[in-house]
Amino acid sequence: MRHLLCAGMLLCFASGALAQKDDLNASIDARGDTTWKIARQIWEWAEPGYQEKKSSALLADVLEKAGFTVERGIARMPTAFTATFGKGAPVIAILGEYDALPELAQSADPFRRKLKEGNGYGHGCGHHLFGAASASACIALKEQMEKGKIKGTLRFYGCPAEEGGGAKAFMVRDGYFKDVDICLHWHPGARNIAGEGSSLARMAVKFRFEGKAAHAAGAPELGRSALDAVQLTCHAAEMLREHTPEGTRIHHVITHGGGGAPNVVPETAEVYFYIRHPKGDVVTKLYPRLLKCAEAGALATETKLEVKYEGGIMELLPNDALAQITRANLTKLNDLAFDDEETKFALRMQETFDEKTPLEVIRQVHNSPIGPGRGSTDVGDVSWVVPTNGFSTVCFVPGSAGHSWQNVAASGTTIGRKGMQVAAKTLAATAWDICQDPKIIETARAEHKRQLNGRTYQSMMGKEQPPPLEYRGKVTAVER
Repeated sequence: MRHLLCAGMLLCFASGALAQKDDLNASIDARGDTTWKIARQIWEWAEPGYQEKKSSALLADVLEKAGFTVERGIARMPTAFTATFGKGAPVIAILGEYDALPELAQSADPFRRKLKEGNGYGHGCGHHLFGAASASACIALKEQMEKGKIKGTLRFYGCPAEEGGGAKAFMVRDGYFKDVDICLHWHPGARNIAGEGSSLARMAVKFRFEGKAAHAAGAPELGRSALDAVQLTCHAAEMLREHTPEGTRIHHVITHGGGGAPNVVPETAEVYFYIRHPKGDVVTKLYPRLLKCAEAGALATETKLEVKYEGGIMELLPNDALAQITRANLTKLNDLAFDDEETKFALRMQETFDEKTPLEVIRQVHNSPIGPGRGSTDVGDVSWVVPTNGFSTVCFVPGSAGHSWQNVAASGTTIGRKGMQVAAKTLAATAWDICQDPKIIETARAEHKRQLNGRTYQSMMGKEQPPPLEYRGKVTAVER
């Protein structure tokens, strides 16, 4: 029965009401230059997670000027905000992001170019497009609410620090989604994908060791090496990998210290770990075992261990009922086509790939079915408390790796602009459908209940744990 209902809904929205959405598309098209200017500005700023002061303010100001009621600094995060318009049911949430990634600074060129010295951040995940498109969709929907064509409450969520900061998990924990009926989001990608699979739950922790400095040759017996503690912790974690459940990912980087000269025993050092798995409860059980690796490193080296637990995020719960509505809209609205200049750009960039993408794939971009998720996202926490659905549109050159300088470059060109516009229209059309037909929400809620299967949401964030506002360190932005 569920599949028949979903199929019927899909047919209805694929064939019936797109003509009623022409005003939405016209609004998004008319605002295209402005939306692209916003996206490019955020692309230029490329601000780290929880430090997106200018990017956050820009989007909040745009929505406030458009008539939304803006609440800034929510959930103890200075760069998080909500922008709300309308009243009553349904309450539709649309997510927006705007944080950049380290070591990916890049101009909009198809070859690697190192830029000025500075923070080195770049939008390798396309979040400059994400926030701008979502805001454009919200403004188009708000205009239709003012005309009385749809009813309900529309709320844009300005979400910082998706890349490792877990901002949405803090929003969920603090009750900012408690009245939401449906949540929609999208993400830049190298394919058009309607709907989504699950994702990996993820936990983050920093282990900081404090030892004793000494002359490494003249008085080594007086020293206690913090770097040795980090190395032993990492080695123990490598041994742990073999004895973890299938699908586990454990990875790390050294984020602080380790010494400045070979003849000085390093006094401080810090290592930053992620644990991932398709199930959040498995990640929770693995954390104490990783902690023992760090405790062993401190014990063996006689150093002091400080644990900076940053909490974790849950896996996504996909919602097929919402995915089918989204897919119908994306299929109808997908007008992506690359011109000769864009194709030349893609082919030049392709020379930097390990694997080549056929020219016909670059020129013609098709909609794909739901695919599996290999990364992690704090949207997962949202999906545990409200039916949630996302999709991707092509904003990167097909074949490029995620979190790469190639994505920074492509998403700063008209390739990114075109994908952004399709995403804005798809978001708006899907929200329109939900507002028009209460059965969509009923079906999505029923599926959400089945997905939970009696489980209740348990945040990996402590009840009083503050957001890790300096998890990226103190970064000084540099004009590009």
